[in-house]
Amino acid sequence: MKLLVTGGAGFIGSNFVHWLFRQDNAASNHDIVVLDSLTYAGNLANLDQIKGQKNFNFVKGDIRDYDLVSSILAGGSFDALVNFAAETHVDRSIVSPLDFVRTNVEGTQVLLNAARDCSVKRYLQVSTDEVYGSLGPTGRFSESTPICPSSAYSASKAAGDMLVLAAHHTHHSDVLVSRCSNNYGPYQFPEKLIPLFITNALADKPLPLYGDGKNVRSWLHVDDHSRALMMILKNGRAGEVYNVGGDPESEKENIFVTKEVLRILGKSPNLIKYVDDRKGHDRRYAVDYSKIQGELGWEPKVNFAQGLQSTVDWYIENRPWWESIKSGDYLKFYDSYYGERLASSTSEAVS
Repeated sequence: MKLLVTGGAGFIGSNFVHWLFRQDNAASNHDIVVLDSLTYAGNLANLDQIKGQKNFNFVKGDIRDYDLVSSILAGGSFDALVNFAAETHVDRSIVSPLDFVRTNVEGTQVLLNAARDCSVKRYLQVSTDEVYGSLGPTGRFSESTPICPSSAYSASKAAGDMLVLAAHHTHHSDVLVSRCSNNYGPYQFPEKLIPLFITNALADKPLPLYGDGKNVRSWLHVDDHSRALMMILKNGRAGEVYNVGGDPESEKENIFVTKEVLRILGKSPNLIKYVDDRKGHDRRYAVDYSKIQGELGWEPKVNFAQGLQSTVDWYIENRPWWESIKSGDYLKFYDSYYGERLASSTSEAVS
């Protein structure tokens, strides 16, 4: 299978490429081109172990550049385009919403145009359960749940999804949309909760926990997600949306996850600092994955406790990777976003 993987140097995209090359006969079964603009969350080091493969190529560039994208696609008969490219961090979308519109909306339409013009067989849009908004204490998102995004990030992803589905309706394009719950695992940029708290704890720095810490997320290991994406790509029905989520046991409050990270690392709960909540912070996400389970036979396999342990181990074993990232522009954003919050925070011991 010949694939163009956009955003393939980011967290989920690079893990998908790693997963493909770990499968049996991957070297003979796949020809992969990664396109990534290598902005703050894209890191070519994520692909170091793959760069030597003869059937792998990397191109640095922007998904909004139609001429570049079409020149790549015109160079060979591509079976699919898998789009991971996106601005993803909600906090950053509050500060710079236009960046999210440009990449997640405009970029998606450029990819759709180029894929159609170059006769790419399938297009898979990798999206998020955040397009559904926030859940109450019960229930789970299904594919028929109305779209109700509550941040510039989720609104821009929802717009991208709608453009993809519109391409199916208008042009009969063979497109699919996947919507996943919160991913975790290796190579995740250390501004998301799990890698941020692991790396801060390893450096004995405060863990800035939003609000009361009781926001709930359903956690999905990135390897389970990669497996689901390939199943959707191979056997999903054109024009359909597929939810991909963690099992019910992976649904955890943020404070539980935070304390588990500290327990694994043998660090004090006093590192937890409750900070002012994020604007518009969704309270709970939970995903019903019965559609992909029933149609394609997928279900999550990685137990959350084991997956979290292996993720912590990876960050311990790969300190140079994240220490090089947590400098420069990353520190400027971290200080601007968390500085005042941490100055007025309360600790776990006091609360």
